[in-house]
Parts: sequence; C-alpha cells; structure tokens
Amino acid sequence: MAEQKNGPVETGAAMDYSEHERTYVGFLAAAKYGTITIVALFIAMALFFFSGAGAIVSFLAFLILSIGGSILAR
Repeated sequence: MAEQKNGPVETGAAMDYSEHERTYVGFLAAAKYGTITIVALFIAMALFFFSGAGAIVSFLAFLILSIGGSILAR
C-alpha cells in the first residue's frame, strides 16, 4: 500500500482568489438578471396569449418589467 503523506500529493498552481471571487460575483449577477428577464418574458407572454393586449403592448410590458426589475435589483 502507498504510505500516507501529510497534505495533498499534488498541489498544482497557487490559487488566484481574486479571480475566483470575480467569477462568483459575475455568476450571481448573470443569475439575478437572467431570472428577472425570464420572469418578465413569462409575464409578457401571458399578456399576449391570454388577454387582448397584442404584441406591441406585450413587448412594451417586457421592456418595462425588465428595465424596472434591473433597476430595483441593484
């Protein structure tokens, strides 16, 4: 059997923690704004399909909800 050593066998390169944190913050921002966009899209689709609002009103609702949600999420 292999003998046990203290610590990892292969350490690899040093970790760049600032890059890890920057990537994590970017992922959280993408998830937040992506969720806002999808919810706005679902609401606009519901307006278009289930009411007599029409395509232009639904598109304007999508824009207003996306922009408003992004401003509120800051």
